[in-house]
Amino acid sequence: MRYPPAAMTGLTACPFCREMFEAKEAHTCPACGLRLEALSKLPPSYDALLEEPDEPLPPHMEPLPWTYAGRGRGPLLALAVLGLAAFFAPWVHETAPELRDLSGFGLARRLGWTWAPAVAFFVMIPLVLTRRSIHTMRGARVAVAFLAAVALTTVAMRLLFTPASSLLRPVRFTWGYGLYATGAIALLALIAAAFFGGKVDDLPTGQQRRGDEVLH
Repeated sequence: MRYPPAAMTGLTACPFCREMFEAKEAHTCPACGLRLEALSKLPPSYDALLEEPDEPLPPHMEPLPWTYAGRGRGPLLALAVLGLAAFFAPWVHETAPELRDLSGFGLARRLGWTWAPAVAFFVMIPLVLTRRSIHTMRGARVAVAFLAAVALTTVAMRLLFTPASSLLRPVRFTWGYGLYATGAIALLALIAAAFFGGKVDDLPTGQQRRGDEVLH
């Protein structure tokens, strides 16, 4: 049987046969010859597990395979990777005062705040990848949505606040596809984050389930 924590205080037991002794009564088991351990540190015995089996892990907390791509996990990972790729695509085609193309990376080296999309998508990858249960996926919705919103806000600010032009220093440019792609990817990630983990009435877990189990 299982003993309450108070009953285990000061008791030692044999790790094999589970015969119990007072703390100062013996140091080794007379029958097995094994060193006695504190009862509170030993796992439940086989008989105890048969009498009182552990409660099964709730289905929405069961870990899913690392390769599981359902419930928005796969799409979010793909969007995060695409967002990083778009950061190195052309963001600006400048014709004055210089003739050059700048990627998101090149622009970020001149404007520090434009690193935000790259950082957001980079952090999103491990954040989504390590969520392997429905419970943790749903719990990460706000964090994933925040990262997507950071990337989207950065693109919006870049489009709204353009470099100033003057007679002495004319500025002429067009936005590249990389900037628009980053904004579109961030918007899709923001939408996908709202559904990350899906509902709890259809549970793709390790055990065969009806899908209508009550979750506590």
